Amino acid sequence: MTAPMSVEAALEALRAHEEPGRAEGSTAYHKVDRTYLGVPNPAVNDLTTEWRRELSLEDRVALADGLWATDIHEARIAAAKLLTQARIKGDAPVWDLLASWVPQFDAWAIADHACSAIGRRLQADLTRLDDLEAWTVSDHMWTRRAALVSTLFLTKSNHPSEAEAAARDRVLDWAGGYVSDRDWFIQKAIAWWLRELSKHDAARVRAFLAEYGSGMKAFARKEAGKYLSD
Repeated sequence: MTAPMSVEAALEALRAHEEPGRAEGSTAYHKVDRTYLGVPNPAVNDLTTEWRRELSLEDRVALADGLWATDIHEARIAAAKLLTQARIKGDAPVWDLLASWVPQFDAWAIADHACSAIGRRLQADLTRLDDLEAWTVSDHMWTRRAALVSTLFLTKSNHPSEAEAAARDRVLDWAGGYVSDRDWFIQKAIAWWLRELSKHDAARVRAFLAEYGSGMKAFARKEAGKYLSD
């Protein structure tokens, strides 16, 4: 392992990959008032892959915390990528840091990268779904949304374990409770979850739509059933 990396050094490495005009395009696209460096995602991914390989877990957590605190778009994505890993021994500090970010979510791209990291930690310990239960009733839309986006991994198996099947049903119950929420991002998250699940458990999605479909927005209902045969 190498010596700890400072936030300033990490930002300098990111800025070395800035592309002219990209920052302005990102500002217009994401529509959230923060600094955009104009660094493409592949470059962020390459840098964070290298940092994950070289830094200790303690140093990665510290660097991720510092990068997130800058509120720079690419720095926050890098922070999430630093902590996106399947197996992490002694991952409680990682989980605690990721969970602390959730109330600060305010844009889909950053939220989705962080939710990917959260999902890896949930896979490592499904009892953490108990923490997500509180997210489902948050006044903060992005926190409610994170409960679904972070658990997308539960849609991916044709033959889930007993624990995974129970977790899948639990999240579907949350999704059912979300149907009356008319926010576009929430409806999109419900549809996303169901669409992915339909590739592996079409019957369960049909049952959900039979019960709740009439209450979903039309676009969400259509997307949820995209891969269902008539």
